[in-house]
Amino acid sequence: MPLTVALIMAMQRVLASTHPGMHEPHRGTKRSPIRRMLRKEVIVSRNDVPRPRFTTAYSFAIVTAVLFVLSWGGQFIFQLMEVRQDASEHQQTFSWADFWPQFLSPTLENWQSEFLQLIWQAAGLAFLLFWGSSQSRESDDRVEAKVDALLAERGIDPATLNREVNASA
Repeated sequence: MPLTVALIMAMQRVLASTHPGMHEPHRGTKRSPIRRMLRKEVIVSRNDVPRPRFTTAYSFAIVTAVLFVLSWGGQFIFQLMEVRQDASEHQQTFSWADFWPQFLSPTLENWQSEFLQLIWQAAGLAFLLFWGSSQSRESDDRVEAKVDALLAERGIDPATLNREVNASA
């Protein structure tokens, strides 16, 4: 049973114990005011937020791409100048076939050392958190302990609630 559903059911029980009229159906409907409120909040949160402009939504990616293209273009120009100067110093003609390996080699070395490390750190962390490493389990355990403490404070047995939630799922 997802934690969200358990929290909603716990909220309903807490509100029902402190405000007995809140959980009863209202005006002939089958839904309680709490369920209607939660349903309305979900719908409002999805539809009322206007979609930002493309440049606003992706500004970080755009700036990063522009910086990348500028730095790579700068590397291309200065490497081209260097290779042409080396060719003229050795009384040889410039050849694109000689230039591309010299240009791509430092580029790929830089990507290997910088970007692959960063990609591994981001992807590896996301993968380990997704698959339930100790970091991800710790936060769920803390939230469940807090919910159990709140339920116990209100006189609701968390084990009984867990059994009811699992039975309804």
